[in-house]
Amino acid sequence: MTSQIVTRPKTVVVATPRGGRHGGGRWVPFLLRRVGRMLIAMLVIVTAAFVVLRAAGGDPVRAALGPTAPASVVAERRAQLGLDDPLIVQFWDYLTGIVLRGDLGVSLITGRSVNELVEFRLPATVQLAGIAFIVILLIAIPLGLAIAILTVGNRRRPVELAFTSVTGFFAAVPEYLIGVVLLMVFAITIPLLPVAGMSGPQSFILPVLALALGASASLSRIARVEAMNVLTDDYIRTARSKRLPAAMIYFRHALPNMLTATLTLGGALLATMIAGSVLVERVFNWPGMGSAFVQAILTKDYGIVQGLAIVYAAIILVVNLLVDVVLAVLDRRTTILETA
Repeated sequence: MTSQIVTRPKTVVVATPRGGRHGGGRWVPFLLRRVGRMLIAMLVIVTAAFVVLRAAGGDPVRAALGPTAPASVVAERRAQLGLDDPLIVQFWDYLTGIVLRGDLGVSLITGRSVNELVEFRLPATVQLAGIAFIVILLIAIPLGLAIAILTVGNRRRPVELAFTSVTGFFAAVPEYLIGVVLLMVFAITIPLLPVAGMSGPQSFILPVLALALGASASLSRIARVEAMNVLTDDYIRTARSKRLPAAMIYFRHALPNMLTATLTLGGALLATMIAGSVLVERVFNWPGMGSAFVQAILTKDYGIVQGLAIVYAAIILVVNLLVDVVLAVLDRRTTILETA
């Protein structure tokens, strides 16, 4: 009797990285790279703010105190601020003050700490920008998706032409100019809303619209392009062939896949909107950092200008970092963890 030897195939175990594509092993280098770049950018911005204001010429203390201020008062103020020291010493003191103590400097006119000014005015700026950003998303994403549904496959060309014309116009008009028009129409000509200040829920309407209209127009155009790309994908055709309800096709399948790029660009838009709110706050006399920033420029209070410029830069850099993190979390196809 012949015996047969049965050989079992060897099982090959392939080790896979822990945590999958977005495991912790990739997050740590990613965050270190991005935070490192953010810190380098902040150092460059601090240096640029320090150099530019001092290269502008003239005596900032004399400019701040006015031409009639006694020379002894000007000299005493310069000594208090350390402006008689060599530039390298001034820069080192300023840099170490920011890094070690979080000290953003003082006003050349009042001597008030910039930190106190930021603490008092930052909440108003954040509220305005945050509400405007939510309004932008609520307008841009549904509008972009709706226009994409109506015009996909080169249908309804008049609708597409009207959409691109209107959004192109509002995207091209500066926020402060939209604010001036809204102010003239709805606060002065037709006195329906407060003219200026932060006095209640109604006072948010005009400045929020001034910030949101142009940004909503820009983002809705992007949302439409993303939605058009999604609506022509094979899985959408498959869903339609299965005669799924239109609401399920558009909101369950199309909307989540168009959101990644739209939200990413929306986050970048938030960073630019925070910077753009400076003039809008000035138009509506909003008690935020923007109006204080413009007032400091007009009065040549370089201490406040320098400190607030650094705060704005830090906000923009942090928002950009958060946008990259959100993109890495939402889009599993992205290579940002390896390349950013």
